[in-house]
Amino acid sequence: MQRAAIVLAVTAAVLTAVAQAFRSAVAAVTVTPNASSRRVDIAIGGAPFTSYIWPERVKKPVLDPIRSARGTIVTRGWPLNPRPGERVDHPHHVGLWFNYESVNGVDFWNNSDALTPQDAAKMGAIVHRRIVTAKSGADRGELVTESDWVLPGGKTLLHERTQFFFSGDASTRTIERIATLTALDARVVFADAKDGMLGMRVARQLEQPSNEPQVFTDTAGRATAVPAMDNTGVSGQYTSSEGKKGDAVWATRARWTSLTGTIGGEAITIAMIDHPENPGFPTYWHARGYGLFAANPLGQKVFSEGRETMNFTIEPRASATFRYRVLVIDGTASADRLEREFSSFSASQTSHPSRY
Repeated sequence: MQRAAIVLAVTAAVLTAVAQAFRSAVAAVTVTPNASSRRVDIAIGGAPFTSYIWPERVKKPVLDPIRSARGTIVTRGWPLNPRPGERVDHPHHVGLWFNYESVNGVDFWNNSDALTPQDAAKMGAIVHRRIVTAKSGADRGELVTESDWVLPGGKTLLHERTQFFFSGDASTRTIERIATLTALDARVVFADAKDGMLGMRVARQLEQPSNEPQVFTDTAGRATAVPAMDNTGVSGQYTSSEGKKGDAVWATRARWTSLTGTIGGEAITIAMIDHPENPGFPTYWHARGYGLFAANPLGQKVFSEGRETMNFTIEPRASATFRYRVLVIDGTASADRLEREFSSFSASQTSHPSRY
């Protein structure tokens, strides 16, 4: 009897330890709105992870900054919170965002407060309207928001209702972003264009080393120069699910793409994962070495050099949903790990009905 009691006591202690370890590995998520400051702060295990913000100077809602499980910021600071040694090109690249370059002929991607008044008057803006839901949880937080895609002159072209799910453990941070776009009284055409849709601008250390200055042009012919810079500490490399690496990832299709590098001696992987239900799956990747990491399923004519066309269309009162998972992983994530993430995301029930 005594031996049995000892066995039961040891078993109970082991089970308690396992349960405590699980609870510490899957950290509680807090989602804290602060509408007067135009932000919602997300923390995991009490540590800041990211914030959903809609400052007046940024022409769409964004998540910024984004941190790893160790607290390392993986997004560029400029223009909102500049850090020494960063690039200062493309002022519309802020945090993690979702928009597009040509929607009924209007550019929503390149809008920023750096434009001249004449150019700004031609741009579209995504205007945050309200927080629908902000839920904290023991292992996952949820944020639901509503925004309008507004044309020059103030007419709303699209409603956007977006669900964010936030989670994390001792070595990983995860964002799921599910956006439903609903056309109002007009047909909405996303013309095949280069700049779209889910985009992130990463920290300087996660850029790919480059010794060549570059110039990039948008659909309106505006050129942006990206100068060559000192590559000390710059270590990023893209890898796609199809085995493409570095600059070869750009303009290719893949289920997921990762960007791996080091910041302060810490290896970090950022991964974006497409969903099989998304329009244009598997997405093309608009992944640039200077730090723009974007998935664009709708720019098929540009990326295929004319072999494919899409001109994705949403009819009046109809909707389309775009689903993505973004991971920030401590260390160098293997292809097998990311394939498992893709499989798990693919199997998840991510759709939600439009309320419009």
